[in-house]
Amino acid sequence: MSDLKFTNSTQPVPLAANLKAGFVIAANPSTDVWAKPPSTHRFNGPILHKTAPLSSFQRSSVHVHGEWATLYDQGGLILVMNSADGTQKWVKAGIEFVDDKPYVSVVAKDQWADWSLFPLTPGEGAGASARIEMAREKDTSLWIYLVEGGERRRLRQITWAFADEERVAECWAGVYAAKPAKEGGELVVTFKELDIELSA
Repeated sequence: MSDLKFTNSTQPVPLAANLKAGFVIAANPSTDVWAKPPSTHRFNGPILHKTAPLSSFQRSSVHVHGEWATLYDQGGLILVMNSADGTQKWVKAGIEFVDDKPYVSVVAKDQWADWSLFPLTPGEGAGASARIEMAREKDTSLWIYLVEGGERRRLRQITWAFADEERVAECWAGVYAAKPAKEGGELVVTFKELDIELSA
């Protein structure tokens, strides 16, 4: 995966060995990946990704950890579909800090974003971690999983993810971090065991 690159960041790309062992992404305040009517479009969170045809995407997974402290602190997997006309659809899944505690969060953006939260294992505090997986199904769906104790727990099905592959110029498959709040310092999110599976 030496062809990884950053978007919205000047951070150096991690060494290949560190993709498994561990690496960090730092997000400055006022960064986000979000879209909400009537006119909110934010796409300035740092993203480390591979670029490929959407038809080649099979699955991605990562272990994510952070010292989540500020409302909407977040980090995890992301899959961005860049259309030839300049529009974007995306799916992000990871941990997000809401109501003073971390949750597993999934957001899917077609025209606008919609958001769902799932509780973490009881006892997980502000330094919570989780293993997240995105996987293509045999139809046009993308499934999001929380992996605990070797078991995949289904969280959400994105039915439209691969429905218009011919209209997608390229996809970005990787990980991201964001800190929508204006206050506080940067958010540093730790990732390890990153795996991005693309077909030939």
